[in-house]
Amino acid sequence: MAITLTEKAAKHINRYMERRGKGIGLRFGVRTTGCSGLAYKLEYVDESASEDSVFESHGVKVFVDPKSLPYIDGTELDFAREGLNEGFKFHNPNVKDECGCGESFRI
Repeated sequence: MAITLTEKAAKHINRYMERRGKGIGLRFGVRTTGCSGLAYKLEYVDESASEDSVFESHGVKVFVDPKSLPYIDGTELDFAREGLNEGFKFHNPNVKDECGCGESFRI
């Protein structure tokens, strides 16, 4: 499987990296937190780590550390605007349950 981006998500990431003036892609992972146990974390990457898995989608590289990969393998990242709100949406086939606030999930 792999990590993929929708075209909207890739365009958003590319625009932000252009504004930053640097970056080689997006780091996507998980951290332990919240009422359900895991939460997504995103950050821009300036240098890759040797242990990273690298996926490319719509010209954007997505870097994933080996500890996070089993939890997010197969996930598609989308970017959506809903009214005044905007942000990434995660379509993760591994999720079994999410907390009520939508900040964390369980596998």
